[in-house]
Amino acid sequence: MLKMILSGCGGSMGRAIAACAAESKDYEIVSGIDVKEDSGSAFPVVQKPDEITADADVLIDFSNPALLDSLLRYGIRKNLPLVLCTTGYTKEQIARIHAAAEQIPVFYSGNMSLGVNLLIELAKKAAKVLGGSFDIEIIEKHHNRKLDAPSGTALMIADGISSSLGKEMHYVYDRHSQRKPRESSEIGIHSVRGGTIVGEHDVIFAGPQEVLTLSHSAQSRDVFAMGALNAAQFLASKSKGLYSMSDLLN
Repeated sequence: MLKMILSGCGGSMGRAIAACAAESKDYEIVSGIDVKEDSGSAFPVVQKPDEITADADVLIDFSNPALLDSLLRYGIRKNLPLVLCTTGYTKEQIARIHAAAEQIPVFYSGNMSLGVNLLIELAKKAAKVLGGSFDIEIIEKHHNRKLDAPSGTALMIADGISSSLGKEMHYVYDRHSQRKPRESSEIGIHSVRGGTIVGEHDVIFAGPQEVLTLSHSAQSRDVFAMGALNAAQFLASKSKGLYSMSDLLN
């Protein structure tokens, strides 16, 4: 049985992971981390990683970028694999994740869904075929409590497309102040926040007299929860290094 620490256990995704883990005989959450200590949890909850007393095989984080440094320090000190699912990291924070992966196993992905990662691969393929003459726009939709915009998944899609085109694309998030035609080197990224939308992503390739749209819609947070658990199982036996969904799928 895989023993796990769950960071962000009080959030929506944390509760989804805890529920999925409880239904399986393969996982045990030995401790949680959350800003609010929840006495109703089936496992002890602390506010800081350094307050954890239980031993674990892996840590899953679905919390807030502000917690990253303390998690990296804890992971390095304990030689503990980290599954980082939180989005909204800065470039400097991502650099620190890469540095930590030189000492411990780190799994980092902006989206834990199998379907979304397939969407990214399809978008990369479409960009290679159509990218020279088609404009590319990404629309992402999430619930009204999501803090970061654009979503980490939208940026993953844009980065994948940009890499497949073999040239540097620039991302445009807002055109209301622009009075000029769209440039061919742009990838437009647009965010919608409302209601209880779990997560929807559309990748639009708009060309001369035709439009191709690739779409993914998550119906439940369990999609991401099971992806995080699969990543934890995968990472627990790995040596130091940086891993992603592509490593898990291949």
